[in-house]
Amino acid sequence: SGAKPNDLLYVSGDLGGAYCGQLVLQREKQAYKANPDVQPDISNYSYVIERQLKPEPRRDIIELLEQAGVRPTSMIDISDGLASEIIHICKNSGTGATIYEEKIPLDQRMAQTAHEFNIDPTTCALSGGEDYELLFTIDQKDYDKIKDLSAIHPIGHITEKEQGYNLFTSSGQLVKLTAQGWDPIGKK
Repeated sequence: SGAKPNDLLYVSGDLGGAYCGQLVLQREKQAYKANPDVQPDISNYSYVIERQLKPEPRRDIIELLEQAGVRPTSMIDISDGLASEIIHICKNSGTGATIYEEKIPLDQRMAQTAHEFNIDPTTCALSGGEDYELLFTIDQKDYDKIKDLSAIHPIGHITEKEQGYNLFTSSGQLVKLTAQGWDPIGKK
């Protein structure tokens, strides 16, 4: 709840993988139901399935920030999708935010799986969930202390509340962020 206008927004790791893992598992379950004699071949999906079945809390990020002498102004885990968590931070802090699509960290294996399901990878990152990465804000004065850490990625900044929650797309459009949320049992 401590984010302030002009704070920088960061995420750890990459996003959308757990959602794509769920999609693969649901598809394979339906194939098995249709024909129990057919064994699923999920070897090409090990990364996204692992992201779904074996989430890893990012305690290492807390240690990295502490070692760098940086105390986040706000922080939340990404369990309901990036858009939802940005909105949580902003509502609790009385702020808005702008993020940049090209800055959202997407793993190529996740993106390939998303394309197989005819879903935009950015949508998986924004509205999927269960990635258990961290979303946090820092004061701009701390940027130099963490700019070279590869485990975290700057994706945007905090704005005044009146500006709302926005995504600046790769095509140059400003789009309002909405919280689609994550439902682990498939009921949206």
